[in-house]
Amino acid sequence: MRAAHLTAPPVVLVAHGSRDPRAAEATRALARAVAAARPGVPVLPSWLDHTEPGPAVVLRELAAAGRPRAVLVPLLLTAAYHRKVDIPAAVAAVGTGGASIDVRVTEVLGPADGVVDARLLGGLRRRLAEAGPGGYDALVLAAAGTRDPRARGSVGRVAAALGAELGVRCRVSYASAAPPAANVAVAKLRAGGAGRVAVAAYFLAPGLFHDGVVAAAGGAGAVAVADPLTDLPELAELVLRRVDDASAGWAGAVTDVAAVR
Repeated sequence: MRAAHLTAPPVVLVAHGSRDPRAAEATRALARAVAAARPGVPVLPSWLDHTEPGPAVVLRELAAAGRPRAVLVPLLLTAAYHRKVDIPAAVAAVGTGGASIDVRVTEVLGPADGVVDARLLGGLRRRLAEAGPGGYDALVLAAAGTRDPRARGSVGRVAAALGAELGVRCRVSYASAAPPAANVAVAKLRAGGAGRVAVAAYFLAPGLFHDGVVAAAGGAGAVAVADPLTDLPELAELVLRRVDDASAGWAGAVTDVAAVR
């Protein structure tokens, strides 16, 4: 245990939230994995919707306990509406309760400044290896979906990086908000000559979207569909990388949500 971690700011993980209880449990499991990787640092889960507590409640409780600072990590794979609107609003709401705490919000877990983190790719590769014996001719990277074109571009960068690492074609599919669906992407690759198509799951937690991808991709002839990333060691390491990047030089740096008073 490094002594510096004993006085490090608490880490608040913020997930989107789902009616599916498996999603909340995946977030709690990731919080435990991050805490185990960084002994002495409190790691607290929160959700924007469907599950309690929300991030504002957690931050107020930290302020009431005398914590002057916290690092908030959006458990999101794209910097779309939830990162741009919901999370800043949740942090701003802390001040309405009279709390005083400095909050630093990290980058999302997907590409930051166009860079696809090796830990993210490592987690996707691990889940693919768990899903089947390999030997795929092509891949589909199945994501939740977004109407934000820049966010979709970031998913495309992940697909390109994953395909390059594995030496195969990799198409993107979406479970909502944008085409193509997983079955369409798998069918196009098979029609183009791919004999064995696997699907990498660009999801942090299980739920209806991933269930739909499993059913649709399997029906279109995919030979394997990977599980979501959940609490993989690579994901916990990526969270901590985001925390370290955001909290470096805390005293003199300015953040997007610097202080809530």
